Amino acid sequence: MKMHKLLLLAVACTWALGAAAQWQWIDKDGRKVFSDRPPPAEVPAKSILKQPGGAPVARPAATPEASSTENATPAAAASKPAAKPVAAGKDKELEEKKAAAEAAEAAKKKAEEEKIARAKAENCARARQAKATLESGVLMKQTNAQGERVIMDEASRNAEIKRTNDIIASDCTR
Repeated sequence: MKMHKLLLLAVACTWALGAAAQWQWIDKDGRKVFSDRPPPAEVPAKSILKQPGGAPVARPAATPEASSTENATPAAAASKPAAKPVAAGKDKELEEKKAAAEAAEAAKKKAEEEKIARAKAENCARARQAKATLESGVLMKQTNAQGERVIMDEASRNAEIKRTNDIIASDCTR
């Protein structure tokens, strides 16, 4: 019994699919036409109301006489520019995404530059403090390669002052 109900349900669902794959257009007399086949080539695109799946109308090549009358109508001329705004809309959307990505990249670059500037300012302040301490003449200790603390001699003091001057020259420029 359940199997019959499932079969009946499946058949009912397929009926709806057949109805969805219909063409609708208005013929030359102004009547609405329903069909499972595309309209004849002489029906202008503006008269097609519905097509299966929303796919573009694929028409066979028309005779030169039919195409010249179709090109002469203002509706046919209006249908051609209608395709351009869709493409332009996609281009506009693409341009907006590209601009947003560029703005995000610029913001990221600016944040990185600000981070580097803060680090340079901190290095500058430390180098100036170290230079002031080194030039004060106070005895200073430093750790040697063996890990022992030794008093800094004049040569090592001058080497440290030169190193801090180089840091000040590179990081303290504004």
